[in-house]
Amino acid sequence: MQNENRNDEAVSPVIATILMVAITVVLAGVLYVWAASLAEGNTDGNLALYAFGGEDATGSVSDGMNDDLVRITMSQGGDLNWASISVKISVDNGAPVTCSNGDASGNCDLVEFGNTGDQVWSVGDGVTIVESGMDLCTEGTCVIKVTITDTREGKTLDETTAVAE
Repeated sequence: MQNENRNDEAVSPVIATILMVAITVVLAGVLYVWAASLAEGNTDGNLALYAFGGEDATGSVSDGMNDDLVRITMSQGGDLNWASISVKISVDNGAPVTCSNGDASGNCDLVEFGNTGDQVWSVGDGVTIVESGMDLCTEGTCVIKVTITDTREGKTLDETTAVAE
């Protein structure tokens, strides 16, 4: 008799094909879910990223209540309507103080520079943060953290730290 060499442990070609198709479908599903979650991160179509720079304002800080503290300039981003912007400062890690936009109603005030003829904050434009009726930074050096928020979106656009001297 002839000795047949049988391998009973092998998988039939039909089962192998079904397994390969199943594995491919599962991998395609995983990749689809992963790609869909990446796309969800920004569904509003607004890809504007903002960057602001801070520097010491002209003049030295005194114990008065109207010192120029820091200058904040937009270096990257789209136009921001002044009505939808909130600027808060924290002096030497103190409690945040909201600055008013030109109406001197808060403890600090924003004085716009650059293109002041429009109602938007554009690249190259900026503000000087000025004390307004309160001595926020006494004589010496103060570290001022500036937080710029889009109040309509409820998003913090940037946090910049500058030193007032």
